[in-house]
Amino acid sequence: MAGKIAPSMMCADFRRLEQTIEAFELAGVEYLHIDIMDGRFVPNFTLGPDFVRTLREMTSIPIDLHLMVERPEDHLHLFPIQPGDIVSVHQEASVHLQRTLQQIRALGARPSVALNPATPIYTIDDILDDLDVVLVMTVNPGFAGQKLVPATLRKIANMKRHLAEMGYGGVEIEVDGNISYENAVKMQAAGADIFVAGTSSIFKKDADLLDMTERFRASITSIA
Repeated sequence: MAGKIAPSMMCADFRRLEQTIEAFELAGVEYLHIDIMDGRFVPNFTLGPDFVRTLREMTSIPIDLHLMVERPEDHLHLFPIQPGDIVSVHQEASVHLQRTLQQIRALGARPSVALNPATPIYTIDDILDDLDVVLVMTVNPGFAGQKLVPATLRKIANMKRHLAEMGYGGVEIEVDGNISYENAVKMQAAGADIFVAGTSSIFKKDADLLDMTERFRASITSIA
């Protein structure tokens, strides 16, 4: 199956947001990845509910909401979550993780759990019934432009195999962090399905965004 693209909107030029969305619509991207950071779970602050609402008014592309926040269940009501969206919460961030995933599904969205590079894959074994997506972080969350953590390539492959062995081969694997053209090919070979594209791939300074997105699409479909 061809890979799906979720451009990282924290990397976008907000002065050209309309042109950016138009390019992504023309390129047929599957999701818009939005990082929400609270300065506590990760050492940074980024986008918020108002930004998500603004995107809702601009496009029908589904949202890929990545909540890098403590107690995400307390903040779900702030966001205009719709059917078809992905909502990712971190395994360590919610005390009652299974209940939080149920809340996400009740909103019509696709529940996802994000795993940091050092978080073992077996920590989600007891909530696989509640998952549509697993987000494998290939850098430590909090900042764009980081180097790939090499061991995460093996983690993607281990996750793919583990999901199949557990009878959950239909759960998609999303990857986020230093998704360059070269790394994306390796990640797809390891089993990744959804690719968060940022400064390592499509958001290049002074480059044509539509062209860069189409080139990235070619890189993740070359071995499909």
